Amino acid sequence: MFYMDIRLSDKRNEIQIEPISVHGILWLQTHFESDHWESISNGQAIIPTKDAEMLGEDAQKAGLNVNFINSLTQIDKT
Repeated sequence: MFYMDIRLSDKRNEIQIEPISVHGILWLQTHFESDHWESISNGQAIIPTKDAEMLGEDAQKAGLNVNFINSLTQIDKT
């Protein structure tokens, strides 16, 4: 089983931040102003891809498990 603290999901060239664990939420709170905490904790925050890549690297260096999910596209078989 893969343990995850933060999930970063590609949403059409921007990245949705989803804290999965308490450690992920606490770490994100140290990197964003308090007026953003509610949207971050609810998985409603979107940031540019470049910023998400830097955020993910920083989180991994801090010992958190980060999962980056690329957007999925369904192929039309007609």
